[in-house]
Amino acid sequence: MPASNHSKRTEAVAAPAVDTGESQGVRSVQRALDILSLLTEERPLVAIRDIVEATGLAKTTVIRLVQTLEQSGLLWATSSGYMAGPGLWRWAHLARRSWELPPETQRLMRELAARQRETVNLYVARDIYRVCIAQQESPQPLRHVVHIGDELPMWGGASAKVLLRDASTSLLARVARSSPYGEGHLKRLQEWIDEAAQNGFAVSHGEREDGLTAVAVPITGRSGAVVAALSLSGPTMRFPDQRIAEFAADLASVAKHMSDRGFDHPLGS
Repeated sequence: MPASNHSKRTEAVAAPAVDTGESQGVRSVQRALDILSLLTEERPLVAIRDIVEATGLAKTTVIRLVQTLEQSGLLWATSSGYMAGPGLWRWAHLARRSWELPPETQRLMRELAARQRETVNLYVARDIYRVCIAQQESPQPLRHVVHIGDELPMWGGASAKVLLRDASTSLLARVARSSPYGEGHLKRLQEWIDEAAQNGFAVSHGEREDGLTAVAVPITGRSGAVVAALSLSGPTMRFPDQRIAEFAADLASVAKHMSDRGFDHPLGS
């Protein structure tokens, strides 16, 4: 083979292997976040071996990342492993001040959950996901529970149909592509959104989880745009047609109180 051809082949193969400092930095940040995400209420402590097993990273890499997080106050070393560090408390306090709902809104959600005996959730849109920012659990033993901060898909579910009311065509297309049904889901998605806008509420039966039903209504900001979705959800067997109408009416009443009161950032519009 001529030397010139060999040189071109070598260059073509080697080029993709070049890694910039920026990409390395992003990768390190993602790895650090992956380590922090291992900490949960069920697992408040993690050992080095747990991190290695969960992330698949080399032990030396894990130790280096953990030391950096510890120096930043984001992790705290104990005799049993690493726990959330005091540096996270400042961020948690800031997040709480930014996202905590007004006492009146919390009271309305508590009363709604007690009155209808189903779980009440409040969602906001975040690109192709919806994020749960508040919840009041059903008092019944069998209930639907989503953790605060959980990101759920927007390709299905009553709350998604409400939140997507003002979505652009490009966003709807991306939501459809993220679904198990592909781009062909766009038509059905638009039908769901139009139906929810016409009725003033949305319903879903087992679209994301079998046996789960939800009813949702929009909460609007000062401009009239949808800023959040308020929902009741639970086992499908407790959501017959006659009750769905009752749920929708109660949700709409509560949502109107919330919309009339207005929301501070980040729900303002």
